[in-house]
Amino acid sequence: MTIFFRALLSCLFILILMGCGHNQFDIDTSKIDMKPIVFKRLDKDIFALTPENCSSKLVDYQKKYQSFYMRYVSSIVNNGGKVDSLYSQTLLRFIENKDIKDAYRDLTKEYTDNDVELLGDDMTEAVKRFKVFFPKRKTPNQFVTFMSGFHYNVVYVDSTLGIGLDMYMGSENVFYNMMQLPKFRTRTMNKEHVLSDAVRGWMITEFDNADPVNNLLNHMIFYGKIFYVCDGLLPNVQDSIKMGYTSAQMKYCGTYEKNLWGFFAKDNKLYDNDLKLVSEFTSDGPFTRAISKECPPRIAMWLGRQIVKSYMEHNEDVTLEDLMNEKDAQKILAKSKYKP
Repeated sequence: MTIFFRALLSCLFILILMGCGHNQFDIDTSKIDMKPIVFKRLDKDIFALTPENCSSKLVDYQKKYQSFYMRYVSSIVNNGGKVDSLYSQTLLRFIENKDIKDAYRDLTKEYTDNDVELLGDDMTEAVKRFKVFFPKRKTPNQFVTFMSGFHYNVVYVDSTLGIGLDMYMGSENVFYNMMQLPKFRTRTMNKEHVLSDAVRGWMITEFDNADPVNNLLNHMIFYGKIFYVCDGLLPNVQDSIKMGYTSAQMKYCGTYEKNLWGFFAKDNKLYDNDLKLVSEFTSDGPFTRAISKECPPRIAMWLGRQIVKSYMEHNEDVTLEDLMNEKDAQKILAKSKYKP
């Protein structure tokens, strides 16, 4: 091989390396020492209650589930009521309700012990990645599945990450049809969306948006950071799943990204603090009415994710911890050099 060709190959190799850039999500979790996550099945334990064993099981379940058990009884089953001497009757009425019993049968068919074990494996990897990115932050102490009575998807309280499996029994589940839930909601109420919803719910609680600045840009960047962190924790999950979009909606965003940004950048929409306007671009629904019927909902969150991605690409020294600690949304926008 001539000196010329060797030099040419060397240059090409260097250019390839430069083109690859720094992938902050390319990390090694093999050295993270932690026990595999095992979801405790409160859904199964609750339906093991009887009028005869209810009192004794209280002691067992409080020990097993810690303070989350009483939270479950008071805030989920009893819908914010008090836990008193009659709490057992509330629980028994709940599990003896015909619709709840039938729904639980559907739940157990959809989620076998093996399914929940696999969910634990996926969550283990996500938690390991969180420990690499955020070594000083605590992770949940326990992971629980429960029957919510069709009220709660994901809760994170008392260091417990809980998943209401009855909210993920399949898009065509008969109970969702009975409740006349809209299609844009039921489309993601399935097994494929459990992990991403749980991780996103955990992140929203972990990095609470308590900034006093309440304009659209603040919400856009906050949720953009949340979704970006989820990208880091769930690198093998499709973007459409993490965003809760269809493939057609993802394609729309990619095709019209420049137009979408132009829509928000003009007329100072980014700095509008009208909660109605903020809600219009961050709330779920079939589409974003103010733009078009093809424009997916929560479009400000998707754009926020794009801005944050650009910010991290242009500021390679910024860690994920730095990103989440940065509360100045305007600074992130300016340093992102975002130009779709």
